[in-house]
Amino acid sequence: MNALLIYPKIPNTFWSFSYAVKFLKRKSAFPPLGLITIAKMLPKDWSLKLVDMNVKPLKKKDILWADIVFISAMTIQRESVLSVIKMCRNFKKKTVAGGPLFTSEPFNFVDIDHLVLNEAEITLPQFLEDLKNGKEKKIYSTKEFADIRQTPAPLLDILDLKKYASMSIQYSRGCPFNCDFCNVTALFGHNPRVKKAEQIINELDNLYNSGWRRSVFFVDDNFIGNKKILKTELLPALVKWREGKDGMPFFTEVSINIADDEELMKLMVMAGFDTVFIGIETPDDESLAECSKHQNIKRNLIEDIKKIHSFGLQVQAGFIVGFDSDTEKSFEKLYEFIQESGIVTAMVGLLQAPYGTRLYEKMKSLGRIKDNLTGDNTDCTTNIISIMDSETLIKKYKKIVSELYSPKNYYKRVKTFLKDYKSIKSNEPKNFKFQIEQIRAFFRSIVKIGILGKERFHYFRLLTWTFFHRPRYFSLAVSLAIYGYHFRKIAEINK
Repeated sequence: MNALLIYPKIPNTFWSFSYAVKFLKRKSAFPPLGLITIAKMLPKDWSLKLVDMNVKPLKKKDILWADIVFISAMTIQRESVLSVIKMCRNFKKKTVAGGPLFTSEPFNFVDIDHLVLNEAEITLPQFLEDLKNGKEKKIYSTKEFADIRQTPAPLLDILDLKKYASMSIQYSRGCPFNCDFCNVTALFGHNPRVKKAEQIINELDNLYNSGWRRSVFFVDDNFIGNKKILKTELLPALVKWREGKDGMPFFTEVSINIADDEELMKLMVMAGFDTVFIGIETPDDESLAECSKHQNIKRNLIEDIKKIHSFGLQVQAGFIVGFDSDTEKSFEKLYEFIQESGIVTAMVGLLQAPYGTRLYEKMKSLGRIKDNLTGDNTDCTTNIISIMDSETLIKKYKKIVSELYSPKNYYKRVKTFLKDYKSIKSNEPKNFKFQIEQIRAFFRSIVKIGILGKERFHYFRLLTWTFFHRPRYFSLAVSLAIYGYHFRKIAEINK
């Protein structure tokens, strides 16, 4: 069979990095890891074609070529998903869909022929067997969790690596915490399941041998969910793997309690990690208690962040506004917290209630759910009827995002971060081609930001200060300036 794998378009958001990747002449920040893993699980005698709509458009000839179409998507891709489904139906193609969007709300996609839900390691073989025997069903689902030690390595051959700024890899699924607004535990459970170290090394070898030297994103929702195995098995294996290799810095998502474990932070840096994303949400304990984010309560979050920075891990962070306990002063408190912390990449969004979460069930029981969830917490919409007047909430949200990403405030945070940051550059790239790419991005930033940008004064002042005071991090300062350009573009779209 000819199998077409489609990854729908992701709109411009903080996480898309769509304006930033253009400086590197790349099309997309991340590849569709789920789909290229699914590709490895399909019959070996099938012909496969991937269309990542974030890299290239979906064309009529792609649909006509296919005997069967596989679609995977997150909630934020809903609009693009609907257009893909319509196109497939127009050409009477069999559609199979899975991934977080379809697993969370299968009832919204009656036009899909087959829904292969939950974890594909369990449900996809069932569908393929029924397809082979001509007995396929509408829905395949399971309440079981897969043994990801049996998950195959992604099929890199169907990717055009040159189109992506980063590659993705997955070590674990599941999170030990239970935040009300998060659907990770609904999808993957509380008990973090991990791959064997050998699997990860094999996947990294595949990437490295393909010539990849740019960053690698460990997409785990909480990379440190099982710290014991991480510290005794995976991280030592990564430290050994990195010997004699250049490039390929790692970044991932963790919880704030990483600050309590100095040994863990040291091991991660030695293994090649230089950035961690942390869901901080809010510095207000009352709001944290409201959403059951107990792991963040009664901590000196500023001190934690600066400690993590001092160990060589840059903290990127997610923040939320719109809790029931939020007041107008909460926005001022959050702004001051972010500025003082030196968190450069501070992604602030409106509180959402995804399907399957405790927050959704709570809001639904109170009659406070509205519309479909867009999945984009930066588009000034929410599916929750807020306690705060909605006009005030949106106005305050737009104001804090605008202030955080104004050139003056943004570059001030970059400088604060660079003063705190200390790095072990064991993975400093030596590859000449890689350096040329950085140099080209730097010159593009001079033109687009330093000459044409309204932030030109702040840009050159930061680079001058970095050159004389933190020269080791000059390349990082340029990267953060490019990120800032992207974030300001997103903030301007939502003004």
